[in-house]
Amino acid sequence: MDQKKAQALAQQYHDELFEQVIPFWERCSVDETHGGYFTCLDRQGGVFDTDKFVWLQARQVWTFAMLYNRYEQRPVWLEIAAQGAAFLTRHGMDLEGNWYFALNREGQPLVQPYNIFSDCFAAMALSQYAQASGDDEAREIALRTYDNILRRQDDPKGKYSKIVPGTRPLKSLGLPMILANLVLEMEWMLEAGVLEAALDRCVQEVTTEFLDADQRLAFESVAPDGSHPDCFDGRLINPGHGIEAMWFIMDIARRREDAELVARTIEIILNTLEFAWDNEHGGIFYFLDVQGKPPQQLEWDQKLWWVHLEALVALAMGYAVTGSQACAQWFEKVHDYAWTHFRDEDGGGEWFGYLNRRGERLLDLKGGKWKGCFHVPRALYLCWRQWQAVAQS
Repeated sequence: MDQKKAQALAQQYHDELFEQVIPFWERCSVDETHGGYFTCLDRQGGVFDTDKFVWLQARQVWTFAMLYNRYEQRPVWLEIAAQGAAFLTRHGMDLEGNWYFALNREGQPLVQPYNIFSDCFAAMALSQYAQASGDDEAREIALRTYDNILRRQDDPKGKYSKIVPGTRPLKSLGLPMILANLVLEMEWMLEAGVLEAALDRCVQEVTTEFLDADQRLAFESVAPDGSHPDCFDGRLINPGHGIEAMWFIMDIARRREDAELVARTIEIILNTLEFAWDNEHGGIFYFLDVQGKPPQQLEWDQKLWWVHLEALVALAMGYAVTGSQACAQWFEKVHDYAWTHFRDEDGGGEWFGYLNRRGERLLDLKGGKWKGCFHVPRALYLCWRQWQAVAQS
């Protein structure tokens, strides 16, 4: 890819982020009355539900604090991050410091802290906000939450788990994957020895337990010994998670100048796309059974925004690091699909999230219980940074 094309891509992603997506969330999501953010937003940004989901609240704090730290110190971004951080620290935790899953508009708890990803994104958000603001309380809570995650990581749901222990023990890719990213996000506040040990564990878990060397795919769940039980969960491939996990590991490998690990992550990314691309209708399937059997997820063939956006990040990063032509070719393919199907051509800012297999919109919403101010802005930002680096190389 020549520098002119890379610069054009960089400009496209930059302008979409700062002229469309971020203004949408600035304009529509901030709850000026009770704090925090509305995430259930229709196509025009109207609020259709006022409940507040803790990991989406945290993700939005992170987004605005990150832009303040890494792009431009705009006071409005710090203000938006600050009022979200204040809402979270006032209302988000139970008495033991575990983060609830959902709150009502005023901040009263609705759903118990069964989901450790609320804690992960709270730690990530408050770390980024503390870095932006110098807020010592946010920094302390981020560290305390991180320590709590490490204590819970071998039994993340604890008393809220529905699984009968011992019959079919499984480990999930989700937590070590998120920790691989969270540790780097918190690098500025962790001691060097603690940081490197945490990164070692994340890389080891993801690349030796969840990656299948023969099939060159990341499994969503594995037995404690890394084997694949012949059941729904044991055969499940979540292409979006696998690809996202690989760019997290690639980020660590790039930091460590580990070219062999970079090459391995790119191999898995490309193979996952070959495996999961819908050759009939285009786009990346949401879930697949590795043996081609019917998945238990009825939404298996839907096309979701975050899956395609994480693929764009992984491919842009892979090209920026290695110059892989396969990454460039796949980037163009996924880029064309994503910008044609998820972007709202009639304006309004944020992208759509949910398509059926044929690529037709299932919902006109711009945000909801699972979609907030995170995957779109993060991907646009990271793709801009990668293509800008290529253009300037």
